[in-house]
Amino acid sequence: MNSVDLQVNGIGAISAPLPIILLMTLISFLPAILVTMTSFTRIAIVFHFLRQALGTQEMPGNQVLVGLALFLTIFIMAPVGARINELAVTPVMNGEITVNEGLSRGTPPLREFMLKQTRENDLKLFLELSKAPKPKTKDELSMTVVVPAYVISELKTGFQMGFFLFVPFLLIDLVVSTTLLSMGMLQLPPAMISLPFKVLLFVMIDGWNLVVGSIVRSFA
Repeated sequence: MNSVDLQVNGIGAISAPLPIILLMTLISFLPAILVTMTSFTRIAIVFHFLRQALGTQEMPGNQVLVGLALFLTIFIMAPVGARINELAVTPVMNGEITVNEGLSRGTPPLREFMLKQTRENDLKLFLELSKAPKPKTKDELSMTVVVPAYVISELKTGFQMGFFLFVPFLLIDLVVSTTLLSMGMLQLPPAMISLPFKVLLFVMIDGWNLVVGSIVRSFA
């Protein structure tokens, strides 16, 4: 088995198997992989817009929203993770294939998921910027093209969903502001009056159920 010599302060040189070095490197990239190659980005953007539309400042807190986004990401990515585990992780752990073969086998399910959510225009943009030969099929697309195209597609989709979340709450703000202006109550902040109505509306329509359901279904 290939090994790499590492110099550790106070210990000296130690020898570590190459797969362990590759695994440690991969783990260091997990946060970036989570944000850019899963459903997390869209979910986080929608939750941010929802909180801004409600005007509840820091409620729900960042930890609550990030935690919910993480568990929704796990829920949405579970089928992809199961395929990657079957095709790549389990064979590598059993010693049936090498780490490089595992990476090759594990890439297609993730690429398929990302391409399903990626717009054609975004793929064309990064293909032109990369100046690479146009592939015959989408399966031949490089991950260096797919990942950034997927990210900007997710950003656009998240902002679109955020816009539609804003509209009903914006209407409440407009009605309250117009009412206060017509009554001559210029010193009373409209946000103070509209906030309870927005929260009431969100609770009455079971807003969390609708928002989370819409997010999950958008990846179907």
